[in-house]
Amino acid sequence: MAIAFNHTIVAARDRAEAAAFFTEMFGLPDAREFGPFLAVAIDHGASLDYAQVPPDAEIHPQHYAFLVSEPEFDEIYGRIRERGLQHWADPHGQHPGEINHNDGGRGVYFQDPSGHYLEIITTPYGSGG
Repeated sequence: MAIAFNHTIVAARDRAEAAAFFTEMFGLPDAREFGPFLAVAIDHGASLDYAQVPPDAEIHPQHYAFLVSEPEFDEIYGRIRERGLQHWADPHGQHPGEINHNDGGRGVYFQDPSGHYLEIITTPYGSGG
């Protein structure tokens, strides 16, 4: 049986701000209303569904990693730098302002407006290179 990722719910302080940040950073079409969510379509029919949380709710930061092409990495990393966003080469933030070259590719971590960690990589980890 083939298993494919379909969607996940992303908690946000401001779902419109969070969805717009993601679509702008990744160069994707605007989110669409889907029930109580703002859904951002990603590859293979999957989506990130942004949900508004109550003002007093605690958001537990999650990690979302995306495999992107070399040109897409350049575009997204360019937007990170243009916005002056804090970013790191590693998940622990010990190499600020840098990218990694794990497995012969490139990768970087940064945060969205709700504090979730976004990661872009050009080569899957553990693939050699």
